[in-house]
Amino acid sequence: MAKHRASRLGETLKEEISQMIREDLKDPRIGFVTVTSVEVADDLGHAKVFISVLGDEQKSKDSMEALKRASGFVRSEIGKRIRLRHVPEIVFKYDSSIQHGAHIAELLREVHTEEAGDEDDSHDE
Repeated sequence: MAKHRASRLGETLKEEISQMIREDLKDPRIGFVTVTSVEVADDLGHAKVFISVLGDEQKSKDSMEALKRASGFVRSEIGKRIRLRHVPEIVFKYDSSIQHGAHIAELLREVHTEEAGDEDDSHDE
């Protein structure tokens, strides 16, 4: 039962924090940020918010620093928006899975382009 409640709370936190980042956080260091997932501990005391940032490495660092500084504000806003007895500690974590997937897609595109080029060369002979 606790696992189900933690996952439900995780989904709610994901929606609320995503909306909060888009609308309420005015820090110019926060770039194009996406909340990819939220993991809530079984005791509902801690929540890891996984963030993906579109842009270069410096933009990612700046965005993560700004979000870490805003975690107290985010936690207090969550307390106002969601009826909870205890609001979990919010910790932002960088999620590189989207960038990793984009890198793999680029590598596959390169391989496909090279294979297509090799086929064209073999037809010329």
